[in-house]
Amino acid sequence: MRRFLERREADGAPITMKLTTRRLVFGVIAIVILLVIALRFTGRGAKPEVTVLTVGRENLSAMIASNGKVEPLDPHVFRAPFDSFVSRVLAVEGHAVKRGELLLELETAATAAALARAKEELVAAEEALRAARAGGPAAEVAQLERDLRTSDAELARLRREREALTRLLSKQAATQDELDRNTLELERAEAQARLVQQKKEDLARRVKLDQERAALLVERARNDLRALEERIQQARPTAPADGTLFALPVRARDFVHAGDVLAEVADLARIRVRAFVDEPELGALEPGQAVEITWDAAPGRVWNGRSERVPRAVVSRGTRSVGEVLCSVENVKSDLMPNTNVNVLIRVRERQNALVVPRGAVRVEGNRRVVFVLEGSRLRQREIRVGIASAAKFEVLQGLSEGERVALPGEVILRNDLEVSAISPK
Repeated sequence: MRRFLERREADGAPITMKLTTRRLVFGVIAIVILLVIALRFTGRGAKPEVTVLTVGRENLSAMIASNGKVEPLDPHVFRAPFDSFVSRVLAVEGHAVKRGELLLELETAATAAALARAKEELVAAEEALRAARAGGPAAEVAQLERDLRTSDAELARLRREREALTRLLSKQAATQDELDRNTLELERAEAQARLVQQKKEDLARRVKLDQERAALLVERARNDLRALEERIQQARPTAPADGTLFALPVRARDFVHAGDVLAEVADLARIRVRAFVDEPELGALEPGQAVEITWDAAPGRVWNGRSERVPRAVVSRGTRSVGEVLCSVENVKSDLMPNTNVNVLIRVRERQNALVVPRGAVRVEGNRRVVFVLEGSRLRQREIRVGIASAAKFEVLQGLSEGERVALPGEVILRNDLEVSAISPK
């Protein structure tokens, strides 16, 4: 041993220090092993903590959540009657307007010139109609009347002369040549009379056609005049009733085409919301259901209304198949503007004092719905039957009693007969 120590000392190794280090390492390893074993045995005896809630009663509403768009109930849309420039704008978008208040004006110089021409055309057409109703042009009618009187007088004279010559010829007081000349003159006079009569009949037919044509021209001229007067009136739109000017897309000196929207006015105290409900939820909809409207731009505000018309068809809207539900909404302060995108909640069913359980506590297994009920310190799986549902809770029709406690899912995997330590939700 002495030789060994002497040899170690000769090598320069501190033997005592190295032995101490080994003992320290072995001790640490032993402590770690004991701690692991202790923790393992301790873990085997600890109960997992599970959050539980007490089943109780409350008023429950089944809601359908969707989105929608605000629409005015009876909007009055003003459109440009013709291509023109906006000469001036007098109203302010979003402000209230009174009945008869002038909103804006369009330039009407060209239309005013057309209106003046239309008035002249109407005067000429009415003069033509009066002439036609008088029987034709006055000079032509007068000449025809003179020709008729002359023809009738000549025929009467020749017929009297013929009668006289016939009597005289029987008494041999006149010659046959005189009678023949009379007969020839009478035939000419009769031919002239027929010609004059033909002219009279032609004039009558022409006058009738002229009357019809002139009447049509007068009617067309009056219609043109009315249309131009309406266009000039439409170039100065006024509010049809008290309301809100909710759209004014034009500014002074803008050029507008015929048919372009100039302004939109409506009474916004009562509005309509067109809600877009997904197809699987349409079966629960009925007219008269309560509706709540919220707007992201006005947190905390709620507008109430009722569903009026349920959809009869499904339409595509982006990637969704939806039915459009029309809802009347009270908007007393007129602060919910048309074309606003809103959130819609439709209350489809209600239960007073219903037995309820959180949705998170209910597990779906095929056609069954089950919960884990805390009995003592163990969980028992139990099937339940549910009724209506809100976004957070189910109505319980069978399988649970008021006051029983059910487990909520968490980090611990719930299973039947699991012994747990119950904790209240935070």
